[in-house]
Amino acid sequence: MKSITIYISFSRIPCSAGFLSTSLSDDLKKRKEPHICALRKILFKDFRAWLSDISKIDLESTIDMSCAKYEFSDALLCHDDELEGRRIAFILYLVPSWDRSLGGTLDLYSVDEHFQPKQIVKSLIPSWNTLVFFEVSPVSFHQVSEVLSEEKSRLSVSGWFHGPSLTRPPNYIEPLIPRSPHVPQDHEILYDWINPTYLDMDYQIQIQEEFEERSEILLKEFLKPEKFAEVCEALEKGDVKWSSRGPPNKRFYEKAEESTLPDTLKACMALFRSEALFLLLSNFTGLKLHFLAPSEEDEVEDTKEGEAASAPDTTEEGTSCSSSEPKSNQEATGNNSQQSSEQTDPEPAENEAQKESSVPTCQGELRHWKTGHYTLIHDNSKTEFALDLLLYCGCEGWEPEYGGFTSYIAKGEDEELLTVNPENNSLALVYRDRETLKFVKHINHRSLEQKKTFPNRTGFWAFSFVYYE
Repeated sequence: MKSITIYISFSRIPCSAGFLSTSLSDDLKKRKEPHICALRKILFKDFRAWLSDISKIDLESTIDMSCAKYEFSDALLCHDDELEGRRIAFILYLVPSWDRSLGGTLDLYSVDEHFQPKQIVKSLIPSWNTLVFFEVSPVSFHQVSEVLSEEKSRLSVSGWFHGPSLTRPPNYIEPLIPRSPHVPQDHEILYDWINPTYLDMDYQIQIQEEFEERSEILLKEFLKPEKFAEVCEALEKGDVKWSSRGPPNKRFYEKAEESTLPDTLKACMALFRSEALFLLLSNFTGLKLHFLAPSEEDEVEDTKEGEAASAPDTTEEGTSCSSSEPKSNQEATGNNSQQSSEQTDPEPAENEAQKESSVPTCQGELRHWKTGHYTLIHDNSKTEFALDLLLYCGCEGWEPEYGGFTSYIAKGEDEELLTVNPENNSLALVYRDRETLKFVKHINHRSLEQKKTFPNRTGFWAFSFVYYE
């Protein structure tokens, strides 16, 4: 057989949505090489006519075709391919000899009663010169599993045949995760658990100044060493019951069943829900997370009193920087995105009324992150003002190339605003606004390197909480 060499330029696709990690060529509809032209013609003329006939779909002549190259640790996570006009997806595999152990399978999902992906029901192994196609629909969920070969690349030509759009069922809105106000507990719990450095009032002022400037901060060695050791020991013992959280087009990780937690872990969860910690977080951030924390209105009054007592020619020095809510006084993470929120904002007056009467709340869970886990940005990703808190355990030797880091991006933008890497006994605080989205990067098989140092450990753990004013 005659050998043909065609040079195609590939671009690395940014993983800004936590969704795709692979290399993709430019659109092949404009390429002039004779063999690409011939492939384009046979697919979108002769084959399209046959496919239209057997599928009973009036397929258009629109050409939508590119080449994808998946290398070691690349994956394409769960999605449905739905976009205006797409009716049938196709993949032509150009792989060397391939088997299941190399990964890169095309995995097809079943769906539940809400038309959400449930579990993988079929896996197709790539094979040279094999064409796979399937109808694009609201339930055509699939993924490309992670490529596990360091020597071979998974090369394919893929695209879509277009036709009349299908009617989508209404978007399924997941039930809201319950939020709870603080649990009454005095400051003694802080002295029991937290590094005394962070309980010093002068140091808290420094932390707040830095946080208000950057909307994020990392507090290292946050828990007392002996307490952190107790928490890690409890996690390592394996007495925790974990349940998988999905659906896979939005997230995949393990959540601890709180009723089964050993006492040490229950106490740590109680710390993050305690009244004392709400107040401490107010001191760290300037947010109104406790009734004793100064509000923006209090500071305006203080400013007015200071101005009244000052001479008429007093400058504005000392009055231009408030230590109250970051969202009112400086940019929260991602505030410079111009794209409007997908969720309709309430009327300003109603919003203010709700804020006046609102009680600070939180929601949180203990998560286990290991190979294959991730979260995705999706159509119904909720955006609102919130303070994210993360405390990591079991991260010794964890490298950024493994994934598992939390990435913040501005809505409608690819550029990452902030990355929070897992780091032992480090408390990450990030304030986000309505234009900021976040995801946890897919954890790839490189993470198994951790087993060389810690044979009995898979991944790491994180206490993950969100606080609302």
